[in-house]
Amino acid sequence: MHVERIELRYIQLPLKHHFETSAIRSFQRDTILVTVWADGVEGWGESAIEAGPWYSPETVETAWHVQRDFLVPMLLGQQLETAAEAFDRLALVRGHNMAKTGLEEALWDVEARQKGISVAQLLGSTSPRIESGVSVGIQDTVDELLELVEGYLAQGYRRIKVKIKPGWDVEVVRTLRQRWPEVPLMVDANSAYTLEDADHLVALDGFDLMMIEQPLAYDDIYQHSLLQRRLRTPLCLDESIHTPAHALAALELGSCRIINIKPGRVGGLAQARRIHDLCQERGVPVWCGGLLEVGVGRAHNVAIASLPGFTLPGDVSASDRYFERDVIELPFRLNPDGTIDVPQGPGIGVEVDRAFLDEVTVRREEFAV
Repeated sequence: MHVERIELRYIQLPLKHHFETSAIRSFQRDTILVTVWADGVEGWGESAIEAGPWYSPETVETAWHVQRDFLVPMLLGQQLETAAEAFDRLALVRGHNMAKTGLEEALWDVEARQKGISVAQLLGSTSPRIESGVSVGIQDTVDELLELVEGYLAQGYRRIKVKIKPGWDVEVVRTLRQRWPEVPLMVDANSAYTLEDADHLVALDGFDLMMIEQPLAYDDIYQHSLLQRRLRTPLCLDESIHTPAHALAALELGSCRIINIKPGRVGGLAQARRIHDLCQERGVPVWCGGLLEVGVGRAHNVAIASLPGFTLPGDVSASDRYFERDVIELPFRLNPDGTIDVPQGPGIGVEVDRAFLDEVTVRREEFAV
């Protein structure tokens, strides 16, 4: 693949309903879409970023700067045999995984289109659909939360994840579990607690949760190992895992029993597949998390989530979970059985709605050889 041209687009898309974690309440999705042309073939990727450094140290502005001034020049005019080479080609730039992901994903789309297969097939998938769960943010009242959860269960979602923080945790989970004793349920703390809260978190063992996601610091692995020893409920790491080496360290230390794999967090599909393979070899379940991606990044997430080691329902929900209108022509839909179809067409298998994309584009820049 000879990289001939690259385009960056900063877009803003309103959310249907605010989404609140332990850190921030969001009302719109800020993200960067990347288009790469190689050998005359167009491919799309997404750097699922935020305007502020709430989930990751990266922001729209840092990603744009690193892409424009460093990553794009490192790829433009270059020859790659496969998209899987891209992450290692960009290794001179330390970190900035989200900035790298949009470019890397676009190259996977190009390669798959050139070969006339789907990105999922190129990754090694044989599954035609994935199990879909839903992530529910912190609400103003418990009644509002119950109403939302009831609606998502009625739609068919196979697993409910709720965000928690101090003051919105044990009693909220108790209420949910009393209402739905059998529903697969997990909680996500987004680093809202410290090890001093261990006794409080132990109370969550009483609710038969699938897992507790990232309760401690976003950059911690070791203290999670101490907490996991106190808990019967499996811990799942998200923000702490940026590389296969981090995943290996977490598993060796016993810091978690489950890993959430997000392509955007780890630098793209190749790194996501490496972590998947490591966990599969060790019999550790993984699932695909979400960063409120629009249809482009969602397509890549669906593709990676269709690999055989993704044995738990992820956060890859239907497009209408977050957006009144997505930037792809045919949005992702939830099947009645709580699954989402894996696109089988060439590349990511979806087409961008170019007219609507232009409407939501805040900034655009193109680079050519």
